[in-house]
Amino acid sequence: MQARESLQRRIVVAFISFGIVLSLFFAVLAAVAVEGIEMHLVDNRLTEVAKWALPRQAAGLAVDLPAGLRFHRGGAIPLSLRGLPAGVSDVEVDGVGLHVLSGSDAAGAYVVVDHESDYEKVELVVYSMFAAFFMGFLLLAAGLGGFVARRIVNPISELADAVGRGGSPLPGLERKDELGILARALEAHTTELRAFLDRERFFTGDVSHELRSPLTVIMGAAEILMTNAADEATRAPAERIYRAAHEAAECVTVLLLLARSPELTRLPPVDVKAIAAREVERYRLLVDAKPVELAYEDGPAFAIQAPAELCAAAIGNLIRNACQYTEQGVVSVALGLGRVVVEDTGPGLPAAVRETLAGHGATAHAIPSRGSAGTGLGLSLVLRICEYLGASLAYEDRPGGGSRFTIHFAGAHAAPISRDLNASLTGR
Repeated sequence: MQARESLQRRIVVAFISFGIVLSLFFAVLAAVAVEGIEMHLVDNRLTEVAKWALPRQAAGLAVDLPAGLRFHRGGAIPLSLRGLPAGVSDVEVDGVGLHVLSGSDAAGAYVVVDHESDYEKVELVVYSMFAAFFMGFLLLAAGLGGFVARRIVNPISELADAVGRGGSPLPGLERKDELGILARALEAHTTELRAFLDRERFFTGDVSHELRSPLTVIMGAAEILMTNAADEATRAPAERIYRAAHEAAECVTVLLLLARSPELTRLPPVDVKAIAAREVERYRLLVDAKPVELAYEDGPAFAIQAPAELCAAAIGNLIRNACQYTEQGVVSVALGLGRVVVEDTGPGLPAAVRETLAGHGATAHAIPSRGSAGTGLGLSLVLRICEYLGASLAYEDRPGGGSRFTIHFAGAHAAPISRDLNASLTGR
C-alpha cells in the first residue's frame, strides 16, 4: 500500500488538520481579546488622564501625573508628537514605543503620553504563550492521531495479513466492535470458500483417477487391434481410438496437476522452446489435408519452473484450436524470451469472447470452450493453466484477419537447459 493511500496516515493528517483549524480559531479569538484589552487598558487610561488634566491645566494648577505619564499642551508638545491625528496613536521615538492621545480644545492642541506602558511586554508574552500552545497542540494532535490510527489500522492490517496468508482462525474474532463483525464474516466466508475449493479439487482428482483405468484398458485394446489388424480398414479405426484415448489420458494428467496446490519453486526448469517445437510437429497432421501452412519461427531458448505437461497443454491447445478452425492461410507459432505467440488466419473469436479476454477480470469460467477432445478443452483450460503457472494470456486481432494469442510466462529466464533434460523432453 502506498503511503498516500494509507488509512493510518489519513487519520493522523485529519487530527493535525483539526488541530490547525482549532488553533487558528483560538488565534482569532485571542487577537480580538488582546485588542479589546488594549483599548480598555491603554486607550481608556489615556482618555481618563486627559479628562483629569485638562481642567487643572486650564485653571492654572499643576498637573502632576504618575511616573510614565506626561501631559503637554501647545508649544510644550515635543516636535516628534506634533501633527498626530486625533485619538490614540502608537508612536516610536528614539526606539521607544509610546501610546499618544492627541486632541484639541478651545485652549489649543494637547497630547497625553504614556512613556512606560508594559502592555507591549504583556502582549508579547501572551502571543508567545499562544505560539507555544499552538505547537504543543499540534504535537498532541499528531501523537493522538498516531495512537488512534494504530489502534484502528494495526488490527485491520493483522486481519488482512492473516487473510492473505490463509491463516485460520483469523485474529479479532473475539472483539465486540465492527472489526470483530468483519473478522467473523471473513472467517465464515473463508471457511466456506476453502471447503468449496477442497471439494472441487478432490472431485477433480477422484474423477481423474477413476478415468485412468478405463483409458488404459482402451489404449491397450486399441494397441492389440492395431497389432492384429489384417487390413487398413481395421487398423485406421483402431489408430483413431488409440489417439483419442491417448489425448484423453493427457487431459486427465492435466486435470490432476491442476487439482494440486502449485509449488512451482520446487520443480525443475523445463525448456519451453523444446515443448513448443514438439507441439507444432504433433499437430501438423491437422493441416495436411487443408490449404493451411503451419509455420514455426524459432526464438531464444528459455526455461520456467513448471510441470512440462501443463506447458505442453497450454501451448498445444492454442495450436490445435488454430489448426482446427483455420480453413486456409497460415498458422504460425513464434517464440520470444518469456513468451509464445500463436497466430492464425481463421475466423477469429466472437466479439463477446474478445471483450472478456481483453478485460482485466477475465477468468476461466467466463470463456466458453471451443475445443474438442484431448487437451483441446478451449480457452477456459488455457486460462486455468496460465493462472496455475502465474502466466498471462493476451489476445488481439491479427492484422488482416484472424487471431493472435500470446502467453507471457512469469519468471522465465534464458539459462541454458541441460542436455539430459532437453533429451528427456524431446523424447517424451
